[in-house]
Amino acid sequence: MATWTPVYPAAVPIPVNFDKLSKSSSKRVLLDASGNPLITVFRDGKGSWQGFKGGDSREDLIFRVKRNVKKLTRTELEVFLVGEISRESTPDFKMKGFAFQRSCTIYRSDSIVAQTSLMYKLHQIYAGRSKFRLTIFPGPVDYSLIASLIVIFLYGQ
Repeated sequence: MATWTPVYPAAVPIPVNFDKLSKSSSKRVLLDASGNPLITVFRDGKGSWQGFKGGDSREDLIFRVKRNVKKLTRTELEVFLVGEISRESTPDFKMKGFAFQRSCTIYRSDSIVAQTSLMYKLHQIYAGRSKFRLTIFPGPVDYSLIASLIVIFLYGQ
């Protein structure tokens, strides 16, 4: 499991762990610092996921994710928020990148919301893929939503 160490202002609650229940499970749970479930992500089918508020229930749907492009060098996902006033065919967020290199960019319209990249150090010949950097740009966005989308992108397959 990759190490995720985001840097946030002190007043912001930080999601610290994403728990995968088993290797065959299609369910992942984002936990806060106290171990309470924030978002539960279920794999819905080949190339689609659903995110629900809280723990085990499938009652409070927050978002749906659909894989648009999956190639060897590029993956693209479309994110549809539930409850937003928008047409079904227009995604609220788009994600583009290369999961093997841990690089991903999340867009809302034409603006960048967040990016990931591998953690490199000077004089390091080999960069391990278990550590990566997450940059969330200023704006009105839920950090737990971004964390869930990143895990879907990097580990959703």
